[in-house]
Amino acid sequence: MGSFQVLFVALFVTALAFDLSFVDANFSKSMYFNWGAHHSSILGNGDDLELVLDPTSGSGIQTKKSFLFGSIEMLIKLVPRNSAGTVTAYYLSSTGSMHDEIDFEFLGNVSGQPYTIHTNIYTQGNGNREQQFKLWFDPTADFHNYTIHWNPTEVVWYIDSIPIRVFRNYENEGIAYPNKKGMRVYSSIWNADNWATRGGLVKIDWYSAPFVARFRHFRARACKWSGPISIYQCASKSPANWWTSPVYSQLSYGKKGQLKWVRDNYMIYDYCKDTKRFQGNMPPECFKPQF
Repeated sequence: MGSFQVLFVALFVTALAFDLSFVDANFSKSMYFNWGAHHSSILGNGDDLELVLDPTSGSGIQTKKSFLFGSIEMLIKLVPRNSAGTVTAYYLSSTGSMHDEIDFEFLGNVSGQPYTIHTNIYTQGNGNREQQFKLWFDPTADFHNYTIHWNPTEVVWYIDSIPIRVFRNYENEGIAYPNKKGMRVYSSIWNADNWATRGGLVKIDWYSAPFVARFRHFRARACKWSGPISIYQCASKSPANWWTSPVYSQLSYGKKGQLKWVRDNYMIYDYCKDTKRFQGNMPPECFKPQF
């Protein structure tokens, strides 16, 4: 066998060994209901999902596999009209008391009032890193793309390819980062009227039920979690691990401009500015550049 053929085979075997799992799949193949299946449904060819909240219960779905690094995306059309007290969630999470988690949560509101986009990140069981936004469009009128991009350098939350938040890796300075646990993808809708709308002042109007959130085009271009060996495999710099490319280590100039536009015009809460909440003892990442 010639040297070129040997090199080709070696590269091919390496790619298989890392098995980054481009999950170009649908809900029926990649996910299952973990509650509320009796009134929710996967439709069409398995590419469409409806999650329902009514007086009997909410509902949720999760992936069969866990991932460590990559890009997770979903098209979502939120509950229309009076959605006050409801929360539609889309997030990544590991399990256990020391779990990692990366959140998108959509807090409903009364008719005509905007949704609140609630983001958070947990590392080793610790959260309290909330940032909240209003939107520049009506998220109930059509489907929009919500993506979580996660690599060894940073986590980026995107809406329609526009970055809204970044959390960078400062683990070498003692700040925990989600890079050692595989996480599954979850979506759910549930009753959170004790806190979701105006701090719990506005309750769910059950006469408006059922509340239906619609999902489409789930994609996970991500590294399959195969146990502790994945900590190295999924973070190693190789062509298969596209998320480790230098181009994804930091936002481009143009993306930083988009991020600034969102944060200047649509951000309504940032934990790093809430000195009263933390009584002046601010989380250490608040003193580090994130983008």
